[in-house]
Amino acid sequence: MLPPEMRSAPQRSAQSNSTMIGQRSSHRCLTPIGRSGLDREALVLRNKAMAEAFHKLPLKHQVRRAMLYGAAMLPVPSTRPRDVERILLIRPDYLGDVLLTTPAIQLLRAHFPNAEIHALVGGWSANILSSYDEIDHVLTLPFPGFSRTPNLNLRSPYDLVARSARHLRLIGYHSAIIFRPDHWWGALLAHAAGIPKRIGYNLPDVRPFLTHALEHHREHVVMQNARLVCKLANLDDSAAANLRLRFPVTEIDRAWVKGYLSEWGISPKQCVIAIHPGAGTWVKRWDDEKWSIIADTLADQRDAAIVFTGGDSEITLVENIAARMRHRACLLVGDAGISALAALYERADLVLGTDSGPLHLAAAVSTPTVTLFGPADPVEYGTWGNSELHQVLYSSIGCRPCRVLDWGTDDPANHPCVREISVSRVLEAAHRALQADR
Repeated sequence: MLPPEMRSAPQRSAQSNSTMIGQRSSHRCLTPIGRSGLDREALVLRNKAMAEAFHKLPLKHQVRRAMLYGAAMLPVPSTRPRDVERILLIRPDYLGDVLLTTPAIQLLRAHFPNAEIHALVGGWSANILSSYDEIDHVLTLPFPGFSRTPNLNLRSPYDLVARSARHLRLIGYHSAIIFRPDHWWGALLAHAAGIPKRIGYNLPDVRPFLTHALEHHREHVVMQNARLVCKLANLDDSAAANLRLRFPVTEIDRAWVKGYLSEWGISPKQCVIAIHPGAGTWVKRWDDEKWSIIADTLADQRDAAIVFTGGDSEITLVENIAARMRHRACLLVGDAGISALAALYERADLVLGTDSGPLHLAAAVSTPTVTLFGPADPVEYGTWGNSELHQVLYSSIGCRPCRVLDWGTDDPANHPCVREISVSRVLEAAHRALQADR
């Protein structure tokens, strides 16, 4: 019997899920920026100091760390692994991070062809991994810190560990991989479930619960994930070379997209350029006016049909951008599933957007992309694949990447990293991507 929070995700249906879509400058700029009126260099110093304070471990987390170290010393019931090898993959994140885990999952399946591979994810990403044949079973859990349901009290995350660990012990896993480097809760769960081999990264809150801890380096997340698999399979890191990001697209979804575009008067042979302007946080967003200029210019230069995509919360954003355009744009907002969105991006000649999961989805179906980065680190989270095919743009401002995605009520003008990217740079990158070999 599954605990109420843990669910077995339905296997992939033949039907499409249609209910869901989350200039460089070397001179000193003396123009006052933001509400603070600071020049560019002073603003950089301000933001660096604020980011350092943001990343400093608060007292309550210091207390939690001490408690976690104590919890790691307590005995836990051991699991009884079954005859067939069972491997548990723990990934609490959303679309982009989950997609960037799939090359490692493909590597895992290649070296464990007879194992049962189970994925434990949030319900928000179950339909992503259910699309991959390499996964035998998908379990879902409302991971604390990732679920949009607030914790009822301070004990609730730990009560959830206890309930979920009992269920995992009954399944009988031989090993677990905690893919997110700082996911102490997932490591605690694997430890409490008595899973004999637990692999993750050597970060302070995670290390006490692991049997094998790797040093964490600044490299692309695809490689970070693959190194954990290499550790489990006793492989040299060279085995992770040439990993590909892919997402399976069905003929049903292709047919749906063809019909949808036809309703908007877009012919099968017409150039299609998709734009996903939304992002999980305002600090990643580009200017609406710039997106409308990009859309109109590419429509003129390429005789292209423009398609905007977005989730339910981005309907107003997309409508505002489309309303600024001279050309009519097609809107696929809030009413398409991940698989249908993948089919649309596969049909597109180019996908543009800010740092977000849909841009990784576009790369996974081998469509050229242009991605605009702000506070996140493109070294770790840049679009995976050929750098000519997948163009990554970012500002030269000295405080990026600050890795702060939530600046609260601070004036957006104080964080101009993504908005400093010019229209001309995006257009140049778009043309390079369109000309690259696919």
